[in-house]
Amino acid sequence: MPLLSVAPRRVVTAMTKPSLPDLLHAAVSAVGGTERPGQVAMAEAVAEAIDDNSHRLIQAGTGTGKSLGYLVPALAHGERVVVATATLALQRQLVERDLPRTVEALHPQLRRRPQFAMLKGRSNYLCLHRLHEGAPQDEEEGLFDQFEAATPTSKLGKDLIRLRDWADETETGDRDDLTPGVSDKAWGQISVSSRECLGATKCAYGAECFAEAARERAKLADVVVTNHALLAIDAIEGAPVLPQHEVLIVDEAHELVSRVTGVATGELTPGQVNRAVKRAAKLVDEKTADSLQTASESFERVMELALPGRLEEIPEDLGYALMALRDAARNVISAIGATRDKSVHDEDAVRKQALAAVESIHGVAERITNGSEYDVVWYERHDRFGATLRVAPLSVSGLLREKLFEDRSVVLTSATLKLGGDFNGVAASLGLSAEGVEGEGVPVWRGLDVGSPFDYPKQGILYVAKHLATPGREGTRGDMMDELAELIEAAGGRTLGLFSSMRGAKAAAEELRGRLDNPILLQGEETLGELIKTFAADPKTCLFGTLSLWQGVDVPGPSCQLVIMDRIPFPRPDDPLMSARQKSVEEHGGNGFMAVAATHAALLMAQGAGRLVRASGDRGVVAVLDPRLATARYGSFLRATLPDFWYTTDRNQVRRSLAAIDATAKADGK
Repeated sequence: MPLLSVAPRRVVTAMTKPSLPDLLHAAVSAVGGTERPGQVAMAEAVAEAIDDNSHRLIQAGTGTGKSLGYLVPALAHGERVVVATATLALQRQLVERDLPRTVEALHPQLRRRPQFAMLKGRSNYLCLHRLHEGAPQDEEEGLFDQFEAATPTSKLGKDLIRLRDWADETETGDRDDLTPGVSDKAWGQISVSSRECLGATKCAYGAECFAEAARERAKLADVVVTNHALLAIDAIEGAPVLPQHEVLIVDEAHELVSRVTGVATGELTPGQVNRAVKRAAKLVDEKTADSLQTASESFERVMELALPGRLEEIPEDLGYALMALRDAARNVISAIGATRDKSVHDEDAVRKQALAAVESIHGVAERITNGSEYDVVWYERHDRFGATLRVAPLSVSGLLREKLFEDRSVVLTSATLKLGGDFNGVAASLGLSAEGVEGEGVPVWRGLDVGSPFDYPKQGILYVAKHLATPGREGTRGDMMDELAELIEAAGGRTLGLFSSMRGAKAAAEELRGRLDNPILLQGEETLGELIKTFAADPKTCLFGTLSLWQGVDVPGPSCQLVIMDRIPFPRPDDPLMSARQKSVEEHGGNGFMAVAATHAALLMAQGAGRLVRASGDRGVVAVLDPRLATARYGSFLRATLPDFWYTTDRNQVRRSLAAIDATAKADGK
């Protein structure tokens, strides 16, 4: 009898549990799309990783619909899942479009409405304490006096008035909900970092705090959408920022290593140290303040003579300056902690800001003077801002292996994870071994390429200008300019020019504006959004630019039928961090050029080539004006990373193809 009473309930549960294919079908229908084989394969792989607590690297080409490919199994999971992305555009798409539609579509089958929330770093939210009490300022700045002006005339003053008005209207306090935006300087007056925050229990506005409200929403959510930087902070700093989770999905995962490196990088500038001195002087005795001031002056004298480049050994004068800075900063931190001046207006906020500034200086100075073999130290010099001292980890692979993969199931996805034909290069940068290889303390993972719905061999041509001279470090490439002009003329405009440097983009724009009738837009001459909008609206127009265009342009249709790369985008030979990483690989018996420089170039080229085919009806050419892609030994590695376009080095064939594509577009009224 007990068996008979239990069995029917088991059968009913099995029958009523919604299947993944049914859920995916409902979600895709809700967004007006069509299920694709790659999307189904991706959803199954994500669900499998969640179920068996394993790790996956999933390459999903443009047009696969990868957002739903991971959101559906994430929502069906029933426990909290964190989704980390690299770009604001994708975060907004997930929270404002994909998740609301998907939740509603799955509700009838899941019999619940999973909750979702977006979570960012504290400085992304308006701080009510700063807004109402005023930002602690260096005496000579007095920026918040602008709030008192009846009719502010400066751009900063107008921005601050806008922010005050917006604070009464916004429900989120999220900077990205403010349109149009304001300058970083204006936003800095009404926001705080996590170090500067008083804490909800000590702040008079804690109950209304936008950042705290966002964190509370995240604690209740089934899916939390965040960014790579906050994910890195959560992992690196040891203080939990994200709510507890056992499943992590990293979208745009090709960006993760660089974002984590950025979070783990420290810097010191004379201006930064001077601001800390001024803030601390209000809170400590004269002797302690003078000690920090003297150390600051010594550091500034060293930085005046700093030349750009890596410091494989810390020069004696810099070492002494950093030790003095470290020790003086430590004394200031102790003094601020031991004293509290009740006469200082809003003293808690003043103390917090001063402590944050001095602690940052102490941390970087101590890190550099400790001299870890796993850190890279270098000088940078800017014409306007002077010299900066930076320190960054030689590699973040060990950090990611230990902090990211140990206690959760991780799915990493992107359109570009297979470099040179396999996942192993990206996996190594993440702290993983070769696929399927177990090592002590190294998580096991599996890779999956779900392909793309596009027919790349029929939709696109990869043309390498094999006849051109090999690019050099300096000077204008006359033959390249001629080739560029001829290709644009054949295409009738419709060109996205991706350059390895801003100098190259400017030189090409200046040259071709004098040779062609086509409008040439140049990155930096207008906001990126406006440039892309103008480029998409007029097929005759060309858009030239550098790094953000390689990865950030989505213009389907006839306005982008020719994508040109001026050269293979290897990192600069004098890039301190890249060259240090390359040298380290070589010292351990590896091929530093292939592991670092070629991998870096392959990733960028794959992203750049991905700008061409964005829809099933797109046709066009990716033209690489660097013969090394055809002639060098590493060329095959780079080509294997690109979409499977039809490949040629025949310049005449490409011109005929471009002219035919242009004629077809014009016949269609485009």
